[in-house]
Amino acid sequence: MDNILELVDKLKSGKISLENFIKLYEENYILKHNDIHVDTFRNKRLGFDEVIYGRNKTVEQIKDIISLYEQKKLRFFCTGLDNQKLKELKLSFPNLIICEKSGTAKNFSSSKPRFSNSVGVIAAGTSDSKVAYEAIETLNALGIPNKKYIDIGVAGIHRFLHYMDDFKKHSVLIVIAGMEGALPSVVGGIFSQPIIAVPTSVGYGTALSGFTPLLAMLTSCANGITVVNIDNGFGAAMAAFRIIQQIENKNDR
Repeated sequence: MDNILELVDKLKSGKISLENFIKLYEENYILKHNDIHVDTFRNKRLGFDEVIYGRNKTVEQIKDIISLYEQKKLRFFCTGLDNQKLKELKLSFPNLIICEKSGTAKNFSSSKPRFSNSVGVIAAGTSDSKVAYEAIETLNALGIPNKKYIDIGVAGIHRFLHYMDDFKKHSVLIVIAGMEGALPSVVGGIFSQPIIAVPTSVGYGTALSGFTPLLAMLTSCANGITVVNIDNGFGAAMAAFRIIQQIENKNDR
């Protein structure tokens, strides 16, 4: 399969006709099945493969997507899966690697670390751990070194303080919290690295399924915190990936 830029060059130079260009592009870069259109060129554009959000897809839709990926021998990574979906997918695709802790599935082993910069994944409570593990699995899939710190929230701040020296070693910190969402402000007020805050839907009534920590993080007095959506461990990991990729690209120049 030619690189898309090579195909464009061949079209410009007249080595292939417009009709052949369209045919080759559709065959190699557009995977279609019913309402599914798989983006196979995302890695060339952005540096990472398309990731499938499985929460609102049926098992049959996810199976169709996996089949399309395997047909083209492409890597597959899916987030937002409950245990029932994971069980059904594993029955249909025995080689699928599933992780119940994170609600993810993939058809490849985690990449060896390909970056020198690392990410610290900090979760306020064990109730926030599924979001943390989603971030961790995504980082592993991208080949980013990471270390997890779970159940060290502000309700027992001494637990957090115990890891102060460890946090300094990471280039990016992902900070995950539900309830009142205070932990990212604490981290952002102490450490200079990019801080990516993730509100979770954990908490009693007035936590409002994550909106209270979301608003708290958006109005944090610790300057420069980045905030992603509620329970979006995947989005936090992708934000960290973009930052680290730019750091390392700059260092290679």
